[in-house]
This record gives sequence, C-alpha cells and structure tokens, in this order.
Amino acid sequence: MLTSLIIAQILSWVVLLALGVGLLAVARQVGVLHIRVAPAGALATSGGPGVGDAIVKIDARTIDGASVTIGGHAHGTSLRLLMFVSAQCPLCKNIIPMAKSFARDERVALTFVGDDDLAVQRSMIAQHGLEAYAFVNGPEVGQAYGVAKLPFAVLLDADGTILSKGLVNSREHLESLIVAHEMGIKTVQDYIGSLKAQAA
Repeated sequence: MLTSLIIAQILSWVVLLALGVGLLAVARQVGVLHIRVAPAGALATSGGPGVGDAIVKIDARTIDGASVTIGGHAHGTSLRLLMFVSAQCPLCKNIIPMAKSFARDERVALTFVGDDDLAVQRSMIAQHGLEAYAFVNGPEVGQAYGVAKLPFAVLLDADGTILSKGLVNSREHLESLIVAHEMGIKTVQDYIGSLKAQAA
C-alpha cells in the first residue's frame, strides 16, 4: 500500500513537471507568433507627399459652402484626420462609423474628403450622420495628398505636417496611425519589419 502511494506521488510530480515544461514551450511559441503575425497597420502607399512632409495649405469649401483650410497651421487643434471616402466604396461605408468613434475617443479633428456627385455625397452624409463634420467634395485635396485608393486616411499635426497616412479599413488601422506617430516611426509596417529583423 505504501509503495503504491509513493509511486502515485512520483508520477504526479513527473506529470506536473511535464506540464510546466509544456507551458513554457507554448509561451515561447506565442511570443514567436506574436512577432510573425503582428497586428497590421494602415497600409502605407508610395504616392504623394511622405510622412514628415508639409504641403501648401489648400483653401477649400465644404459641401455646405463653408470655407475650410486643409493643411497649414490650425489654431487650437493638435491633431487632424483627413478621411478620404466615397459613396461608391463599400469599405468606406464600413469605416465611417469607426472614424467618427476614433476621432471622438482620440480627440482628433475629423474632416471627410470625397470627389463625387454632390447629390450622392449629400445622401451619404445624411445616411451616416456626418452633418456635424466638415465634408470637402472635390479632386484638389486628394490630388495634393496623392490618394489613389480608398478608404485613405492622413493624420496631420497642428502645423499641417503629415504624421502618418495609409489605406484603412478597420479601427485597428486607424489606431495604427496614432501609434506610428507616438512611436516616432513612419509606419507600423516599418516597426514590424525591424522586429522581424531582430528576431532573425
């Protein structure tokens, strides 16, 4: 009887040690996967002005006829987000509510920019409740920032300098614009690339 208890106790300890070793191995693999499958950021594009550039300010008008300045110095606004959207773009319709929520949570001044028929844009504004936001409709802003695909976002500082930019289709992508700025990197992809290089 005593021998059976001793054997059972030894087996219990062996099993516990094996589980501990297995747990350490799993933890290591999770770390490796975290680097390999890192969260995706906004996809940076090569066209247009780059991060760190400041373009000449553009005096534009909103759909309602109010004057608005894109780029250049902005009084009382530390961060501005230009959100390029279109009523013809299904991804844009999904990102609009996320952009509104993101701007509110991060205290970012949000401006929507499009280039479409005025009636179509007014319909999209009404559908998504964008009346409280400046909405610029015309090709000038998109051309100045080299926007070729949508939805596209540009984060500007108070002086109109581009802090980060890229294609966005999720809240995570929008947040990556702020993260890239706070970390002092051009894009999250650059950071992930450096991590992979360190791990190799």
